[in-house]
Amino acid sequence: MAQELPKAAAELLKTPLSVNQRLDLIGELWDSIPDSMEDFPVPEWHLAELERRLTNADQDPDAGIPWEEVKARLGKK
Repeated sequence: MAQELPKAAAELLKTPLSVNQRLDLIGELWDSIPDSMEDFPVPEWHLAELERRLTNADQDPDAGIPWEEVKARLGKK
């Protein structure tokens, strides 16, 4: 891991947990991420790419493929 885990988290990793308990823990950790997104600012190039894609979509709304068609194509593979 890039950063050292807090002591409590490191100790938790030593605790024997069932698969269901581990999945519950993953869910709890995942659910806590939106509360701390300010720690992970969106890079400027991401914002620029999103703006570019939105502009392209606005200029040619028919260029996209409907979701149902995408699913059908994937189902054939």
